[in-house]
Amino acid sequence: MIGVRLGVMAVLLLTVPVTSADPVAAPAAAVDEKRGRLLYLQCRACHALQPGGAELAGPHLGGLLGREVASVPGFGYSAALRAQSFRWDRVGLDRWLESSSSMVPGNSMAFAGIANAADRAALIAYLEAVTVLPAIPAAPVAAPTDNRPAP
Repeated sequence: MIGVRLGVMAVLLLTVPVTSADPVAAPAAAVDEKRGRLLYLQCRACHALQPGGAELAGPHLGGLLGREVASVPGFGYSAALRAQSFRWDRVGLDRWLESSSSMVPGNSMAFAGIANAADRAALIAYLEAVTVLPAIPAAPVAAPTDNRPAP
């Protein structure tokens, strides 16, 4: 019963329009990140937000923005996606979410796309906020040694 309620609630919330003059160019704070979290519900069956979770049908989304396409180690990407050479950014992700099959014909992602530009912007803002991977600390730099004798 909870799944049915969540599904109905998500459908009802997904039908409320989000407004933005230029959803792709809008800063993340200007779009409805809460709406993006609701839109992510349709993604989570196949995509974890961070690495280290259960293996799903799609690659994890951790560090997605700025990441090279088809680059999650161990994931079996389609030949069509492996043949691409770009880094994910807001514009590319917007195109992908609108129609992955138009952006990369022959990819294996079974996804109808999101027609509404404001919905795509909200989902991108949410993903941008929650998929940032923590920075890897740089190795400590050893202080130079001064081999001069003490005075």
